[in-house]
Amino acid sequence: MNYDVKDLNLADKGLLRVEWARRDMPVLNAIRERFEKEKPLTGLRLAACLHVTTETAVLAATLKAGVAQVHVCASNPLSTQDDVAAYLAKHEGIPTFAIKGEDSETYYRHIHQALDVKPQVTMDDGADLVFTVHTKRQELIPEVLGGTEETTTGVIRLKAMAKDGVLKYPMIAVNDAMTKYLFDNRYGTGQSTLDGILRATNRLMSGSIFVVAGYGWCGRGAAMRARGLGARVVITEVDPLKALEALMDGYEVLPMAEAAKIGDIFCTLTGDINVIRAEHFPLMKDGAILANSGHFNVEIEISALERLSKGKRQIRDAVEEYALKSGKCLYLLAEGRLVNLAAAEGHPSAVMDMSFANQALASEFISKNHAKFQKQVYPVPPEIDQEIARLKLAAMGTAIDTLTPEQEKYLASYDLGT
Repeated sequence: MNYDVKDLNLADKGLLRVEWARRDMPVLNAIRERFEKEKPLTGLRLAACLHVTTETAVLAATLKAGVAQVHVCASNPLSTQDDVAAYLAKHEGIPTFAIKGEDSETYYRHIHQALDVKPQVTMDDGADLVFTVHTKRQELIPEVLGGTEETTTGVIRLKAMAKDGVLKYPMIAVNDAMTKYLFDNRYGTGQSTLDGILRATNRLMSGSIFVVAGYGWCGRGAAMRARGLGARVVITEVDPLKALEALMDGYEVLPMAEAAKIGDIFCTLTGDINVIRAEHFPLMKDGAILANSGHFNVEIEISALERLSKGKRQIRDAVEEYALKSGKCLYLLAEGRLVNLAAAEGHPSAVMDMSFANQALASEFISKNHAKFQKQVYPVPPEIDQEIARLKLAAMGTAIDTLTPEQEKYLASYDLGT
């Protein structure tokens, strides 16, 4: 079996950590049990470009239980858990290509190695794998039935490709499933982002001014958790509706040029480029901390930070000190990459349970229904969303009501008025 991991001897440590994660992933465990019985993915070739974490390992094992041929690579150079990559290669027998801290050349070589499975389904987090298929491995396109995309940034890229008519096979936007963004983006990103910042810095959150750039579901989660730890939270936005929502939720809303003057900790969660840029750095306090929890390391304009600095040094793990020519020091976390994965362990298993259940069931849906699709980006079918929510509630010991026949008739009628 072909693989490229840091150290295969880490596999037993990875085994224990995956076992720990699996205990908190009842929905995916239920899907795995069904897959083992029904084998719905028999012979399906699948390339997965995801953050190689314990939760991803549980997903990969679930796909394998459905008898898919799975190849796995990393979707971010700093997010791989090396013991988990070793576990996948040694204990699951899944070709895995991921090393924490890999350079850009290695990162893309690993994507190509994952694509050597000649996938019929692609599974992506950020759309780098899909984009590589479209630009460097076009010979694979005729065999691809469809793909799934995990994150906001990737969905944005894919919808732009579809709009321009260059998307060559259908995609399902797993990110847009309600059981994904309502929970993973809000509760998962909220907790894991604060976890990454605190692990990297060991700073006191209470009493600090915490600036959140972007009030989408991820931004809502980070703001909620920062406020829960006692921070004064400031939101920056470009969307008037989201800015209004943030204001009505009790947060202060400012332009970044104003927030830059007062913030102690900044975190970008927008999916856009240069949210914190050259004109903002000189306005910041000495000692301000810069973090990003968007998918790519483009939200903080690092090249401008380099130009404005007379030097930098690694002062802690995942913390770089930039000494500005003005005499101030700013601190960039995790090279501007996903702070929750580069400086911590990513989302809790309980929320990834729902996100990856969507991935597994969407892959099954593609394998059975691909002939009905056009070269577009599709939402997760509502019945999948509902089934995942039902399974999660059952696992949490929670029952809900069902409609009576009378209620169903009423909701389907129009003749009963005042």
